[in-house]
Amino acid sequence: MNEEAKKQHVIELEDIVWKRDGKYILNSVSWTVEKGQHWAVLGLNGSGKTSLLKMITGYQWPNGGAVTVFGQRFGQVNIQELRKSIGWVSTSLDDRFQNRTRDTALEIILSGKNASVGIYEEVTEADIEKGRKLLKQLGIDHVGNQYFPSLSQGERRKAMIGRALMASPELLILDEPCNGLDIYSKEELLATIEEMCQDPEGPTLLYVTHHIEEIVPSVSHALLLNKGEIVGSGEKHAVLTEPLLEQTFHVPVALQWEGERPWVRITAKRTITN
Repeated sequence: MNEEAKKQHVIELEDIVWKRDGKYILNSVSWTVEKGQHWAVLGLNGSGKTSLLKMITGYQWPNGGAVTVFGQRFGQVNIQELRKSIGWVSTSLDDRFQNRTRDTALEIILSGKNASVGIYEEVTEADIEKGRKLLKQLGIDHVGNQYFPSLSQGERRKAMIGRALMASPELLILDEPCNGLDIYSKEELLATIEEMCQDPEGPTLLYVTHHIEEIVPSVSHALLLNKGEIVGSGEKHAVLTEPLLEQTFHVPVALQWEGERPWVRITAKRTITN
């Protein structure tokens, strides 16, 4: 593969193997994400989704295989520096901000410049202007001066996405961002994510979920995981099929596309066996 082609790869995993207590968590996982693509990563709880994210961000190392992010192979790169180009939003991060009772939504976003919990370094006028632009882009400029705990769950989630975007990442990981949201807040957040994906200057998106209907139209590709192995990987219409979804989620499903979003319903109570 020539060097120019490699530069187009945001993520390249080659035969990743990771075991814990003698059990395969990830087994022979090879996956490439290229610039201009947005991916959904789907699977049941325990399918290996979180472990995969930790491999990509260097918080976990495989027993075998190679990890390359932004054209830089792990083991030959400063992981701390590389992480500055990756934004990761997870509901588990919310707990770290529960005690920030005097931080406004704008201040939460500004803290993303240095990935800190709170602001401990100088904030410039340019930083504040960027933070305000992110508030507007995410549709929460009306709550910019409100304290974080007073925000709705949907507004908090958007503020956390803004925090991740503050450092202008090349890769943005949204790890089950709709978890705990009511249907209105979820659809509002998904509309915001769709707009963000349409920005040609925006980051590559990895959207991690086990809810298929959350895959917005601009998500172009899908990765399906089951018990640490890849069930399907590629363009979403080729991967999001009833047979592959049944292998992934272990239930029989009927799939329907509406407005370039996939919707499924369970067709029977029997389970799918591998």
